[in-house]
Amino acid sequence: MFFWIIATICAFYIKGLCGFANTLVFTSILSFGTANINISPVELVLGYPTNLIISWKERKSIEWKICLPLAIMVIIGSLAGVVFLKKADITVVKVIFGVLVIFVGLEMLIREKSGKKGKQSKILLTVIGVLSGFLCGLYGVGALLGAYIGRTTDNAKAFKANICTVFIIENTFRIFLYSIYGIITLSALKRALFLVPFMLAGLGAGMLSANRIDDKAVKKLVIILLIISGIALILTNY
Repeated sequence: MFFWIIATICAFYIKGLCGFANTLVFTSILSFGTANINISPVELVLGYPTNLIISWKERKSIEWKICLPLAIMVIIGSLAGVVFLKKADITVVKVIFGVLVIFVGLEMLIREKSGKKGKQSKILLTVIGVLSGFLCGLYGVGALLGAYIGRTTDNAKAFKANICTVFIIENTFRIFLYSIYGIITLSALKRALFLVPFMLAGLGAGMLSANRIDDKAVKKLVIILLIISGIALILTNY
């Protein structure tokens, strides 16, 4: 249980600080000794209230024109996945997505360092949006979703508000699916309940840190986490 506690504190500190990447951190710490089928439901149950908390806190920065289309893409991605997973090599798909996430993250990092805030390509944003919804809905991976929202928001508060709002819709749908297929078990719920105080401690510390860290530094951290997410997708599926 010690590693579960450490994973929870670390994952939700990052969640409070950046608004995403908690799944990456949580899974990375626990995957060496625990099967993903046992990790995902616990992380989902713990992560759901954190999205509600952050979205409510930053509710003034929510832009529904960003959130609603992405939420629809996520739901479509989840539904399409039932058929897609039976006919495609998901390992290859995840590697391709990993490369794409790294490419988008590096482009964002270069653009941020150069200080250029040029007009975004609507075609590129549409492609990223569709793929981000597909990836998030299919595998519960929010990296490309973060890349899309990172390109369409101007500050850390807006980024966290919008990505967490999309996650609320995605989490609600995934909890429904997990419950139907028996993935969320009584054991998983008990473990999640035990970890709630550590989740709240990590989330609170992350949110306090976000108030004290320069907005540009937080945005660069978000971009770096996107690149790491892409690398993790490749390494864990190559």
